[in-house]
Amino acid sequence: MSCVLFAIAICAAAQSPTPVDTIWIPGGTFTMGASSDDARPDEFPPHQVQVDGFFMTRTEITNRQFQHFVHATGYVTTAQLPVDWEVLKEQVPPGTAKPSPEMLQPGSMVFQHAPLHSSPDNLSARWSWVPGASWKHPEGPESSLEGRLDHPVVHVSHHDAMAYAQWRGGSLPTEAQWEYAARGGAHRKPFVWGDDVIKPAYANVWQGTFPNHNTNEDGFAGTARVGAFPANAFGLHDMAGNVWEWTADRYQHNLYSSRSSNDLTVNPTGPDRARDPRNPYAKDVRVHRGGSFLCHASYCSSYRPAARMATTPDSALSHLGFRVIFTKAQAQALPSGIARPRDPTSTSQ
Repeated sequence: MSCVLFAIAICAAAQSPTPVDTIWIPGGTFTMGASSDDARPDEFPPHQVQVDGFFMTRTEITNRQFQHFVHATGYVTTAQLPVDWEVLKEQVPPGTAKPSPEMLQPGSMVFQHAPLHSSPDNLSARWSWVPGASWKHPEGPESSLEGRLDHPVVHVSHHDAMAYAQWRGGSLPTEAQWEYAARGGAHRKPFVWGDDVIKPAYANVWQGTFPNHNTNEDGFAGTARVGAFPANAFGLHDMAGNVWEWTADRYQHNLYSSRSSNDLTVNPTGPDRARDPRNPYAKDVRVHRGGSFLCHASYCSSYRPAARMATTPDSALSHLGFRVIFTKAQAQALPSGIARPRDPTSTSQ
C-alpha cells in the first residue's frame, strides 16, 4: 500500500468511531484462494476480490466476553438445549433411526486423543458426543472455565455466534473479509506469517504425530489464551490455529469456479444456497476458517488463510469459535461509537 493510500485509510478510520477491542482493516483488492501445494480442491481457482474497509476484533471472542453477553441477555446456546430430532433428521440419510433419548440430551462434540496407530481419517476414534458439554463446560459437565476466561469461547453454533455479533452491533465476517484480514497484506503467501513452514512459535496447532501424540511444543494441548501468538501485519491475533472461526457465508465446494469468469468480484457475500458433497443432506452449511489447535501439516494444514471448512449452523465443537466485524455504518450506529465492552470484573463460571 502506498503512503498516500495508507493516509487515506487512516483518515477514513478516524472518521468512524472505533468499536472496543477492534482494529480497522483498510479495504483493498487481493487474490482469494489457494497458493500452495497443501490446498484442497475447493480453494481453486485463485481469483481477484475487492472488499471495503471494516473493523475486526483483534482476537477471537473469549469466554469472558461471551459470559458477559449471557449475563446481560440470558441467552442459552444451542449446545445447552435438547437436540431437535425434527431438525437433525433433515441432515442425515432418509430412514436413519432416531437416536436414543440420552443422545438427544443437551451436549456437544468433544475431541479426544485417538488410540495409538489410529488413522487420521477415523473421525469416530477421536470425536465423541458428550452430554453436558457446552461453552461453560468445554470437556463435559465436570470441566469449567477456571483459568480459561481469556481463551476463545467454543461449543458455539453459527446461531450463537450471530446472536453475539448482533448484540454487539456487528456481524460475522464474510469469507472474503476473513481471508483478506488474515492475509494482512501478504498476498499470495501460503501462511499468515509468510512463506516459512509452521513452527511452534507461530500458532497454536498440533505438534507430534496426529492424532495420537501431541508434544505440546507450543505450550498448549488445547485452546490458548487469545493473543498468545504473534499478530499478523494488520495486528490481528490467532488468524491461524487456536480455534476455527465461523463466517457469515454459506458453503459451496465449487464457488470459486463460478467466479472464475469475473475480472473482479466486489464484496462477495457467499452463495444463496449451500452445497457440500461431504454433507449432502444438509440444507444449510456455513463456512469456518483459520484452522485450530488440532491442525497438523500431515493431515490438513488448515492454518493457511485460504483453507476452508464447513458444517451445519446448529453444530457446536470443542475447536470452533468466532470473531466479529463492524462495517463503518455499524460502528457509527453504536452508542457513542463504542461497542459493548467485556466485563473486566466478572469471574463467575
